Amino acid sequence: MAVLQQGCSASIARSLRPHISMAAAAAIASPPMVVPRLRKTDSRFLIGMSESELRQLALDYGQKSYRGKQLHDLLYKTRAKEIQDFSHLPQVFREELREAGWRVGRSPIHRAVTASDGTVKILIRLEDNRLIEAVGIPVEDDKGSFRLTACVSSQVGCPLRCSFCATGKGGYSRNLLRHEIVEQVMAIEEIFKHRVTNVVFMGMGEPMLNLKSVLEAHRCLNKDIQIGQRMMTISTVGVPNTIKMLASHKLQSTLAVSLHAPNQKIREEIIPSAKSYPLDALMHDCKEYFMETGRRVSFEYTLLAGTNDAVEHAVELAELLQCYSRGSHVNLIPFNPIDGSEYRRPYKKAVLAFAAALEDKKITVTVRQTRGLDASAACGQLRNDFQKSPLLEVPTTESQLSPL
Repeated sequence: MAVLQQGCSASIARSLRPHISMAAAAAIASPPMVVPRLRKTDSRFLIGMSESELRQLALDYGQKSYRGKQLHDLLYKTRAKEIQDFSHLPQVFREELREAGWRVGRSPIHRAVTASDGTVKILIRLEDNRLIEAVGIPVEDDKGSFRLTACVSSQVGCPLRCSFCATGKGGYSRNLLRHEIVEQVMAIEEIFKHRVTNVVFMGMGEPMLNLKSVLEAHRCLNKDIQIGQRMMTISTVGVPNTIKMLASHKLQSTLAVSLHAPNQKIREEIIPSAKSYPLDALMHDCKEYFMETGRRVSFEYTLLAGTNDAVEHAVELAELLQCYSRGSHVNLIPFNPIDGSEYRRPYKKAVLAFAAALEDKKITVTVRQTRGLDASAACGQLRNDFQKSPLLEVPTTESQLSPL
């Protein structure tokens, strides 16, 4: 997940102390009803559907098109959680939706933990009883304006098993559906009683292994919930061919690449999946992304004491970026220790020396401030405390990588 550079002031943190409600909508499941011309959607969940899709849905059930616009407003403005709450719609329409197995697509909040800096980690219990994590990060900038960042998950667990990451140690179950991504943002807005201004796809999972759902959720967050594309960041550790897929959509969102090493040898030690994606190929794809979209690439670099944090590593990293990348930015992330990890957090002196070496080479760099550490919500800490055993492994299929 992402953490932001500016700290949240005590006054802002107090005024936005989350109002946490454990109540959530219960899913309604009934025998499906066959309706002529009913278009295939995301497992009959309404969250994630566009206004045009909802208008068509209304027509499919014999309603006027404007009923779809009303449905859109109920979902994304009123934030109704159950179909019986759609009081503006005719009762017969509501009953037909329920009987056909349609559901809103809001899951209950299982638990919410608030850190001393105002950061909140929430556990959402999905329909299959899996738990996913999302994080709300309140930040006041230098000008006194407030923003709320939602760090959202794209998978239940993660199959890539980066050696320093807590999420990968818990195993992997499945990809999230589009509504399961969107509802994380809605849950954070509900807790904070404030609009989410920024979204980072940096929670549990590898977004590029669930690119179809991520792109659908991105569209919904942009068009339906009205979060600007430039206010969203999609992260990846690097999955072959997927950066090209993402670039083809020409989104005006930042790509964040979890680099974590200046060369292929160290990267393979830290990130086992790097064996299938040579560093030069990854950097070439990042260059193509910038040329295709005009959007900078942010390189995430977790500093691990004695592994990748030496000044010579910084110099090597700078040379790599100068060779392949324009419009790039480096986020340095001092490692957040996790139970059972062999890695250590570097001393502040080493972090500053690494940053200075990059700046000497004209590389834009930021040392990321740790947020939510006491709520296990900071980068590398997205581990489900309630999960007693690793998730069963489920292989990733080619269909999960297909573009929209």
